[in-house]
Amino acid sequence: MEVRLAEYSGFCFGVKRAVDTVNEQIKNGKNIYTYGPIVHNEEVVKELSCKGVRVIESREELLQLSSETMSQASVIIRAHGVPEEIYHILEEKNLECIDATCPFVARIQKKVEQESTAGCHIVIVGNAGHPEVEGIIGWCKGPVTVLGDIAEAEQFQLSEEKKICIVAQTTFNYKKFYNIVEILEKKGYNSTVANTICNATEERQRSARELAAKADVMIVIGGKHSSNTRKLYEICSEECANTYFIQTLDDLHLELPKAVRLVGITAGASTPNKLIEEVQNYVRVNF
Repeated sequence: MEVRLAEYSGFCFGVKRAVDTVNEQIKNGKNIYTYGPIVHNEEVVKELSCKGVRVIESREELLQLSSETMSQASVIIRAHGVPEEIYHILEEKNLECIDATCPFVARIQKKVEQESTAGCHIVIVGNAGHPEVEGIIGWCKGPVTVLGDIAEAEQFQLSEEKKICIVAQTTFNYKKFYNIVEILEKKGYNSTVANTICNATEERQRSARELAAKADVMIVIGGKHSSNTRKLYEICSEECANTYFIQTLDDLHLELPKAVRLVGITAGASTPNKLIEEVQNYVRVNF
């Protein structure tokens, strides 16, 4: 039996940059807070917590923090980014802010700020309520709509005279994005389309699909709250009926028949290499 890892899996550039930023600040001996979990992987957050890193979960919690509590502290902005208002609050509180927003996300924030200031209705193709999407909304200066699937796109109605700017959550399903764009374009809107799905997402989705199409069993590793990992699971499930979504090795309960020839493994962009290696080694040794 062969165990094969997808060509692209594990930490992407933005996640590695954010986690490295936190670890660098820990070395400086300061009290470290992150605004929201630095990335969507519980194991990473747990490991940083053991090093003394605390998470600010909401705007309200940030407002309640006293100057005494935050003396000698640094607040690191999560990889998913935050609404513009959070930066203002940090500035008003005179807190050191270290921005670990993924550059791909920051590019979307700047895009929607510019386009909405120019009068465009912003359409974000993504998952409503996701931190990245909430952060992007917080940079819009006018009306904004979030569309997460085909049905919502079909129901979308707006004055044809109104110009719209369409962007995507960086981790959204590439194929679904263009299906939704096609529906909106058929409605005849004066639209600008910015494919803001990051290259790392496209690479992971493509390589996962290619491997899943060949595999008898597919294992997807990542945080249960990770949007990009859920997308990988959806894609792999389309190609391979025996697809498993796990967060750690403890979640893996495999009973592989002897007929299985190829076990494929992929992992979300926030999944540490050590977790991927643990799963690979376990499958190789035990099956």
